[in-house]
Amino acid sequence: MERKNNFAFIDASNLFYGGEKSLGWKIDYEKLFNYLKNKYNVGPIFYFGGVEIYNFQYDYQKEETVPINKLETYLVSLIKDKTKHLNEAQIFLIGKHLQRIRFYLKLLKFGYSLYLKPIKMYEQEDGTTKRKANCDVDMAFHLMKEKDNFDKAIILSGDGDFLPVLKYLKENKKEIIILSRSERTAKEIKQFAGSNFRDFEYLRELLKMK
Repeated sequence: MERKNNFAFIDASNLFYGGEKSLGWKIDYEKLFNYLKNKYNVGPIFYFGGVEIYNFQYDYQKEETVPINKLETYLVSLIKDKTKHLNEAQIFLIGKHLQRIRFYLKLLKFGYSLYLKPIKMYEQEDGTTKRKANCDVDMAFHLMKEKDNFDKAIILSGDGDFLPVLKYLKENKKEIIILSRSERTAKEIKQFAGSNFRDFEYLRELLKMK
């Protein structure tokens, strides 16, 4: 039996930016998990994304990812805590982010390996603020950390920032397949991948939620 030494790495913020509204269809993540397993014979599937934590305390030094089960408990207690004097809009927003956390819990059940970072506010040059998790460094780190454990990496991202790492891996005899939305894939990533570029949009009928 073939060894499952092919790994998949998902950059959620790049691939799924805007969610169903941007993509035009809703992804069934269990189908995506099974597709990657069956099509590419992958072992672990790493998922890198962001999460709102509302001052939830966890140990950045000891934990690689936000402990999602504990965060769910914390947010539920936050909504129920009458001493917080939350207004309806705040409760609604926390509830919305709680739904996201429960989505992540489903991913865990499907078998994804989650690496979640707190979403932070960044001030932009025009004075506005932007919410971002900045998971690129984490994904690049894990690509390098795991490089001796895989022969092939399926990269679900079109972010040009990954090019130096991907070139290094290819130079070290690793096969790289890019599975990404064409419109969100940097030109240099497409050039790098060549015939190993796969447009995620073509998987609509295979992966969409019924």
